[in-house]
Amino acid sequence: MNMNKIRKFFEPSEFMEHEVLRPLSHIRANWELQIDSETGRYLEEEDSFAALFNALIDELATTRPPLRYHDNEDRLGEYVQKHLNWEIRKSGSTWVNQDGSRLHPSNYLSLIEQGGFDNQGIRNLVFAASGRVHAAIRRGQMHFDDMERSHQVILAGALAAILYHREPYKEVKNSNLGEQIVPPAS
Repeated sequence: MNMNKIRKFFEPSEFMEHEVLRPLSHIRANWELQIDSETGRYLEEEDSFAALFNALIDELATTRPPLRYHDNEDRLGEYVQKHLNWEIRKSGSTWVNQDGSRLHPSNYLSLIEQGGFDNQGIRNLVFAASGRVHAAIRRGQMHFDDMERSHQVILAGALAAILYHREPYKEVKNSNLGEQIVPPAS
């Protein structure tokens, strides 16, 4: 798929910012993104997820989506089921509670976030997100705001989980690039 279609999918949207970045505001307070007029990318401001989000968009634009992105989400679910002892199970193609009731979307979002702690968790999150983006575009939903709401919620949760899991490593990456990390003034 054309890299520009993926970038256009993530063009500015207050709704996207609210769904993807606002939940992470306890980590980085600057969750409202600005556009760099020269590059058209999100402006990498202090205390912002813009750099990580730009990198994630680039990664999604070059990631070949899996044939069945639900398989990647299932691996995240299997991890929490096995290693975190969640009392959930797979019934057909749906994750359910012990009583057989379908997981509430907020519980499903917790499942994919917690599944990200697995060794292959972030990789599975990226493949799942890529699959959801490509599926939306194939269905004519050319921007995040155009997505079917239920899929939009899960994609937003997957993107937020990726950023959450990668955020602690941003400073390590910056220090490896020769940038000096200065602790905040007390």
